[in-house]
Amino acid sequence: MKKSVILLFAFVFFISCNTTDSATQQKIDKANTIAEQFLIDQQIPGMAISVSQKGKMIWSQGFGYADVATKKKVDPSTTQFRIASISKTITALAMAKLVEEEKLDLNASLYTYVPDFPKKKFDFTVKQLGGHVAGIRHYDYTNNENELFNIKKMSIVEGLDIFKNDSLLFRPGTKYSYSTYGWNLLSVVVQNAAKTDFNQYINSTIFNPLKMKNTTIGLVDKEMPNRTAFYIKENEKIILGPKVSNEYKVAGGGFISTTEDLILFGEEIISPNIIHKKTLKEFLKSQETDNGKKTNYGIGVGVSNVKNNTLRYSHSGGGIGATAYLMMYPEKELVISILTNLSSVNIIKIVGELEAIFIEQ
Repeated sequence: MKKSVILLFAFVFFISCNTTDSATQQKIDKANTIAEQFLIDQQIPGMAISVSQKGKMIWSQGFGYADVATKKKVDPSTTQFRIASISKTITALAMAKLVEEEKLDLNASLYTYVPDFPKKKFDFTVKQLGGHVAGIRHYDYTNNENELFNIKKMSIVEGLDIFKNDSLLFRPGTKYSYSTYGWNLLSVVVQNAAKTDFNQYINSTIFNPLKMKNTTIGLVDKEMPNRTAFYIKENEKIILGPKVSNEYKVAGGGFISTTEDLILFGEEIISPNIIHKKTLKEFLKSQETDNGKKTNYGIGVGVSNVKNNTLRYSHSGGGIGATAYLMMYPEKELVISILTNLSSVNIIKIVGELEAIFIEQ
């Protein structure tokens, strides 16, 4: 009798596990088909997608080529793409570490940490800067500034020269206006608060503990064998993009990474180990303007509700030869990362399609 019960239990357990595996595989098959079609429709040379659930990688796939000329295929574990503005979310975690170490006060004035930054009409806080409500401007596309094509190597401090003498766009706290330059300034905040080089601090506090061994600064003048080539679309043709130097704005858009490394990072955000959850809470909460309107952006991370009112932390990224998205769903213990090596991809389309597949009813 006992033997029969044990065999029955084993059979039921096997069927249950098999059903779960089958359901997951169906999702993966559907997602794979969508991704392959998306690659064709958007004319993307190369793309990687990785998905984890409950701390386990359930799908990680490379599509197309890291380098069209050499036919080098994309590998989601090693192919390094520009992650562009997803860099802000990484920098935010470094800021959170400084808060936890009691070296950084989010509500302190910017001038507490960067006293030589030119004084503006209004003061503003580190938190306002991180939430794009401080009034610091973004790139000026109308003034022949062409920062995105800048090949001049500059340090993060030298990079402040581009905008440091400009007036604020508005009284801090009254409006939301996206600004990568605000994050240039935050990299100097991190460096000064940590009393160490910005990149060394990121490596020691974020990349090394999380084992993000393929995430680093994208250097314009150094051969990086696992780094993808970067493409743009010109007159309906896909061509190599111009060289750009993003070192000076690494905190806001200068890191390169793999989709699998970003999964490790995303899992830390939704289930933290190297930092206390309480510390992260302030970063993952939507800020508000002075009139009480939510910005749907915390500090370095977008905050929204998507399919089935599911909470999503996310950040997109776009630059020369890069369109990217990182999505983290704490209630579902789900992380999705998408990286491409082409500018101006309609990535929102596949973001919605993947959410429709992987977020349970």
